[in-house]
Amino acid sequence: MPLFALLRLSLRLLLREIRASELQVLLAALLIAVMTSSAIGYLNARLAAGMVYRAAEFLGADLVLSGTAPATQSQIDAGLELGLAHAQTLEFASVIGGANGLQLSSIKAVNEHYPLRGELRYREQPGSSEQIASQGPAPGEAWAEARLLHALGAKLGDQLEVGLLSLKVTRLLSYEPDRAGDFYSLSPRLMMNLADVKDSGLIQPGSRLRYRDLWRGQASQLQAYQREQQAYLAAHQQWLDTRQGNQQVGSALQRAERYLNLASLAALLLCGVAVALAAARFALRRYDEAALIRCLGLNRRDTLLLFCLQLTALGLLASTLGALLGWLLHNGLIAALGNLLPAELPQAGWQPALTAIATGLIALAGFSLPPLLALGRVPPLRVLRRDLQPLPPSAWLIYGSAIAALGLLMWRLSLDLTLTLSLLAGMLCLLVVLGVGVLLALKHLRRWLARVTLAWRLSLGQMLRQPVAAAGQILAFALILMAMGLVLLLRNELLSTWQAQLPKDAPNHFALNVLPDQAEAFSNAVTRLSGAAPTLYPVTPGRLIAINQVSVRDSVSKDEPGDNALQRDLSLTWSAQLPPGNRLVDGHWWDQLNPEAGELPGVSVESRLAKRLRLKLGDQLTFSIGGRTINTQISSLRELDWGSLQPNFYMIFAPGTLSEVPFTYLTSFHAPPDKLQDLLSLNRDFAAITLLPVEALLNQLRSILAQVTLAVELVLSLVLLAGITVLLAGLLSTLDERLQQGAILRTLGAPSRLLRQARWQEFALQGGLAGLLAAIGCELISVLLYQHLLNLPWTPHPELLLLVLLGALVISLSGSWLTRQVTAHSPLSVLRELS
Repeated sequence: MPLFALLRLSLRLLLREIRASELQVLLAALLIAVMTSSAIGYLNARLAAGMVYRAAEFLGADLVLSGTAPATQSQIDAGLELGLAHAQTLEFASVIGGANGLQLSSIKAVNEHYPLRGELRYREQPGSSEQIASQGPAPGEAWAEARLLHALGAKLGDQLEVGLLSLKVTRLLSYEPDRAGDFYSLSPRLMMNLADVKDSGLIQPGSRLRYRDLWRGQASQLQAYQREQQAYLAAHQQWLDTRQGNQQVGSALQRAERYLNLASLAALLLCGVAVALAAARFALRRYDEAALIRCLGLNRRDTLLLFCLQLTALGLLASTLGALLGWLLHNGLIAALGNLLPAELPQAGWQPALTAIATGLIALAGFSLPPLLALGRVPPLRVLRRDLQPLPPSAWLIYGSAIAALGLLMWRLSLDLTLTLSLLAGMLCLLVVLGVGVLLALKHLRRWLARVTLAWRLSLGQMLRQPVAAAGQILAFALILMAMGLVLLLRNELLSTWQAQLPKDAPNHFALNVLPDQAEAFSNAVTRLSGAAPTLYPVTPGRLIAINQVSVRDSVSKDEPGDNALQRDLSLTWSAQLPPGNRLVDGHWWDQLNPEAGELPGVSVESRLAKRLRLKLGDQLTFSIGGRTINTQISSLRELDWGSLQPNFYMIFAPGTLSEVPFTYLTSFHAPPDKLQDLLSLNRDFAAITLLPVEALLNQLRSILAQVTLAVELVLSLVLLAGITVLLAGLLSTLDERLQQGAILRTLGAPSRLLRQARWQEFALQGGLAGLLAAIGCELISVLLYQHLLNLPWTPHPELLLLVLLGALVISLSGSWLTRQVTAHSPLSVLRELS
């Protein structure tokens, strides 16, 4: 039969039977699958772009080229030729002169294009409302923070001596977007024009400078520029983007993106289960039709192609409509959220819709192909003998197509072959083990049938007549509950991690240069101010000069990323106890060391720095500290919680190692907003101590994390919606058989109460077993995801046992509602409807 004729016939049959329940279930399952995938895709794309846009404020740009010398003209020209916007800044420390004294200040010189992301804010007078500036100070002017003017005894309109220049203070600087550097750069700020730096005479050979070339543009342009210039980077230059510029933001964005992809995968898994169940019901109810068509002369190949064309047309219709509904749904959600989101979210284009359509078609092909193959094997003799069944396709083909489709979808979302194969293998092994366990449990229930009530015999008998089919349905329900439970579990873990990262009482002030003889008095003053005693960390600057008695210049290449930690003094400390937020990954702390194990004093090294420098336990490190050369030996490696706003150190020495070098103390504490006068008094009483407020940084972090949390909540709601719908589709897949059996039992005299009780018990048992399997699966898969995908510490989750109760309740309620017509209508009407 010609292909066009087959296509026309398939469309006519599809239009004639579109009201059939199995086609409506398949259409609804695929429609919801694509709608969910499309809505999540659009939300992922737009919210991720919005999160990255907000995170770019920490850099003042999309991409930054940072170094101790300015970018070359060829590097700048290459970026401009690609259409990127460019700005330049220069940061250094210098002493500022005022009418009443001198003050060490952090000076930032900017050109007229700064900032490229975010906005500058200033005040015309102390206490006035903030205003937005389109660019920084003009030549001959300076903007200063209020605390700098307070320290100098100056006011707006005064002249400040900046090197050889005298600059007029025209505005009070209140906010700059890229102030999220290390806390040593947060000393009182003075902002000036970049054109004035040369005349100030402050830049001399040996000056410690940080040049930043800021770039803004499309992601493709930025990636092209970064690839093109990578080979031309000098040893002192490095790239900074939204994930590298700030540890807190980078970690949150990375975890959020992985969670959103994982949630999309869960939604697709749910949709695959729904399509498989609906396609199986579609094929089962087409056996008679296939046999009749075979009798009319259509061969096996054309019969199979006829039904494949029907499903393809149905898939294209459902996928296109689902993609459109997903786009409308995501727009409605974004509009409903109003000012909780940025004013302008980037558009996502057609890619999420096309990807959702492709995803729906892949899921339809992979999960519906096995039952469809049976339609081509229906014998024509079935027209006379309805007990004849088609030859089942190969088991390898049945499971292989579903596994291939699921693996392709998983790889598309993670783009990590190792992770995809690990998750896929883990899920398959888990399903096999759990499926065999359920099958054995069902077979062992037979011995109980003689000792239970009639209602239980009806309930268990329904499952024991076809234990393989019952086990398959329980596994399908378990997959649905597991996907929903896993997404909800990870959501709670992420939110609790972010909330713990930035609690309401997070430190909003750092204190530097606390002298040893003032430490106790300062600690008592801070305790009265914040209500909690601060932890004082001894700090001394030092530089790593040799590794295993080989100079670092020879042992580490200048082109390696670890070289940045070798070109400057590190803040070194010592501690008898492992500081909070630190976790040992190798070696032992001082109290567990054997003093005779090594002659050199111990040092603990941050694990990522050790990896970059290729350091290991037992290596000898030589430091230059306070004019002394100190030899140490690595005794442990530590992981740090860079997401917290606590002092962190690359190197921690054993107590007594640095006892003869000069040091000061460093600490952080939380000052309530209503304690401003107490802070001013603290600053006056301890004039040598530098107080660095980081409240603006905290607010910026909280704003970004709130948006990340919102994205997680929205995606979770869509996944739960998909899960509930797919659960209904799973129950509908066996609805005909249940209705027929119920009608026959009522014809034989079974009371309605007995049938309702049997249905309740059967569905509750199935739901409870599915919930138990889901809880076990969630716990096992979470181990892999926590450690290898989200980098979260794993702990047991006993609350997952609630899935047993939830599964029993939801499935029993849904199943009883769907089969209510068994007792609500006469048996004859039910049997006529099914015939």
